[in-house]
Amino acid sequence: MLARLAPVRNWIFDLDNTLYPASASLFEQIDARIGAYVADRFAVDRHEARRIQKHYFHQHGTTLAGLMAEHDVDPHDYLGKVHDVELDVIEENAPLAAAIARLPGEKFVFTNADAAYAGRVLERLGLSESFAGIHDVHACGYVPKPHPDAYAGMCDAFGIDPAQSLFADDMARNLKPAHAIGITTLWIDNGSEQGADPDRSFIDFSTSDLTRWLHDILEAA
Repeated sequence: MLARLAPVRNWIFDLDNTLYPASASLFEQIDARIGAYVADRFAVDRHEARRIQKHYFHQHGTTLAGLMAEHDVDPHDYLGKVHDVELDVIEENAPLAAAIARLPGEKFVFTNADAAYAGRVLERLGLSESFAGIHDVHACGYVPKPHPDAYAGMCDAFGIDPAQSLFADDMARNLKPAHAIGITTLWIDNGSEQGADPDRSFIDFSTSDLTRWLHDILEAA
């Protein structure tokens, strides 16, 4: 398995439901706060807010992208409110930190969230010192995954050669643009993605447990 991965020099990880298990249900808190933000913004009930929220998510990649494009929403106000969640459901993951530390080359976080929230999550996980950089929604210019420009911008920002890189994400649709530019893809198949595209041709590897997968490839070296 490791031979097929070589030479990986850039290890890129999504944040939510990738570096921590989907069973933590942290994103459910965020999702609920997004719904509340939409309901307040448009003065609608929670059912209509849910419809608007998911419409923008599917049309623009994130609810925020749709709100900005069509309603000029302030991203800082939005992100500050939707990410104001308790992180007590996140536990330190020393085995994951140990595995990431052993990976050769540089490690990065690539997230549609913002760096402030990502930093809080990484601290809870014990991963604060594990990454060379975080490419967040602000760095993407609010053009989020899975838009191809987000991946090009990340590679440019950190001088990443796609051919020497691996990207792990729990959303299979976010892997397709990475694969298209030559990045090896790892799908964290943990049930967090609903209604996924049946096409899996752009997925090179899959696992339900990132920590175990990393330890397995390291032990195979």
